[in-house]
Amino acid sequence: MEKATFAAGCFWGVQALFDKIDGVISTTVGYIGGETENPTYKEVCTDTTGHAEAIEINFNPSKISYDKLLDIFWQNHNPTTLNRQGADLGTQYRSAIFYHNQTQKESAIKSKEVLENSNKYKDPIVTEITSTTNFYPAEEYHQKYLAKRGKNSCGI
Repeated sequence: MEKATFAAGCFWGVQALFDKIDGVISTTVGYIGGETENPTYKEVCTDTTGHAEAIEINFNPSKISYDKLLDIFWQNHNPTTLNRQGADLGTQYRSAIFYHNQTQKESAIKSKEVLENSNKYKDPIVTEITSTTNFYPAEEYHQKYLAKRGKNSCGI
């Protein structure tokens, strides 16, 4: 089993998306990339902790590759909006890839370059690619939030 960690806006929708992918063993929503230790959702929402809402994915690389997870990440959010996804605004909603090893770093950089060179977007891609730091799982009521409510996305 391997781990992947992505931030792509509201973590509820990102979790609902990745939970449907064959080869994904488990997902956990949480906070990463900030200064505050053990932040709460309320603290992260103040946009002062530096954390992003993120998802940590445990996956079976013999069933799905990290590169395929990157493709899904890129295809399901707007990587050109700085600190924003849809109506959600703040650094906690930034687009970021938190790599766990050198191979993931190289794959993330390459996938970003391919997307930039594809001219799919008129605006520059602002997605951060950075080493994984402490990942703090979100409070239990955030885990599988949409599934618990019978919803598929944050917009429903």
